[in-house]
Amino acid sequence: MVGGQDSTATVLNRLRRAQWQLAGVTSMIEQGRDCKDILTQLAAVSRALDRAGFKIVAAGTRECISGAAADGGAPMTEAELEKLFLGLA
Repeated sequence: MVGGQDSTATVLNRLRRAQWQLAGVTSMIEQGRDCKDILTQLAAVSRALDRAGFKIVAAGTRECISGAAADGGAPMTEAELEKLFLGLA
């Protein structure tokens, strides 16, 4: 598990989307499509993979951060952690 069923489902959906997009890029290259279109789709694949990776990191880090709540602070949500990691990318 990545960090719960919801997180796992989200990561799997993002990876499947990236896989589908990558197949589309391969097909575009085989068809001799315009370079701009290919690069646009390749960038989308890269973003999908990055988001899946950050989701995994965010879910894994969540438990460490939520331990800070024991010290009086409010625990961060996965969405907040993911946003922070994406801001670093």
